[in-house]
Amino acid sequence: MHIDIAGLPPERIVFETSPLAELGLALHALSEPGHHPGLHGWVTATAASLEPDLADRLSEAEFLWRNTFSDVFLPFAGVRGGGGRAGATLAEDLDILDGLDDERFVAAALEFTCTSTYGTGAPSPLSDSRTRTRALDMAAARGPKQVEFSRRLLHDPDSVRGWVRRLFEDCDQAFFAGTWERARIQLTADARHKTEVLRHKGTAAAMGAVSAALSLDEEAGRISVDKLTEGRTDATGTGLTLIPTTFGWPHLSVLHAPGWRPVIHYPVHRPELPSPASVELLQLRMEALAHPMRMRICRNLARSPYTTGELADSHGITPPEVSRHLALLKRAGLVTTRRRGRYVLHSLDLTAVARLGSDFLEGVLR
Repeated sequence: MHIDIAGLPPERIVFETSPLAELGLALHALSEPGHHPGLHGWVTATAASLEPDLADRLSEAEFLWRNTFSDVFLPFAGVRGGGGRAGATLAEDLDILDGLDDERFVAAALEFTCTSTYGTGAPSPLSDSRTRTRALDMAAARGPKQVEFSRRLLHDPDSVRGWVRRLFEDCDQAFFAGTWERARIQLTADARHKTEVLRHKGTAAAMGAVSAALSLDEEAGRISVDKLTEGRTDATGTGLTLIPTTFGWPHLSVLHAPGWRPVIHYPVHRPELPSPASVELLQLRMEALAHPMRMRICRNLARSPYTTGELADSHGITPPEVSRHLALLKRAGLVTTRRRGRYVLHSLDLTAVARLGSDFLEGVLR
């Protein structure tokens, strides 16, 4: 994914906080706690404290945040003629959301119902019958709740917008006000620090400080985002906003809808969290482990260091064949090598393997 910033002055790149964006990711964590094991305590306590009525209403609209993150949580980026600034409070953010026109609100709310058209600048389902029919057809594949919500939204967007605002206000009263008050201090400090890095060290350093998944090609004037998704957007006419979140890890989200201001929504760094592996490294590791012989070699190396000759004898293949398999495993960062006297011993890096998943680790140790 790429964001074009050629000729964009550094002052048009801003770091801000957004209570509504943080609420969106808090709701996502409540719906998908498996994505966020570090938030287990908060999720358990918050879910247990929800009144049944609020829990039911959240279930009605959870497709806005469960599987991914709707752009309705970043309305400042889509208000036509707006200043591109987020609100300082949730009430201010919701006022900005009210300023988002119906076409953009409906398209963003239905993003995950009609995903194949949202990013292409297709006609609004409010005015185009084919887009409307497609949205309802795709909603039908996702269950009756999403069909009913989509029908109401397309028939009477004003009433649904009022319903959504009241839902978010009730979340604020029920649990989010205290959550935001605690998170706001850390997020404000992070945004201030990144702004100082941008001001004194430049855009490349600021992007590196945000995430190892961001890089700047200064010659091309392009920010690259290392994600398993395709997309391109242009910030040269609008500017670029970066929003930190305490709930987001491991997600790094990029708003790149046509006509909207590009936004990078990134998790604040915590020392206990691992740095993200690049998509290239992930691909190397998956390819390295796809061969049955390399899987068997990993099983040996998970238990004890082995020499190349020992592995060859164990599997009935030649030492050069073992060396070729080991070279691929080393290139993927899964095997380490150390010398003991005249012997070279190979070991499996269990930490690296564990990050690929417990099922694989348990399989090679079984």
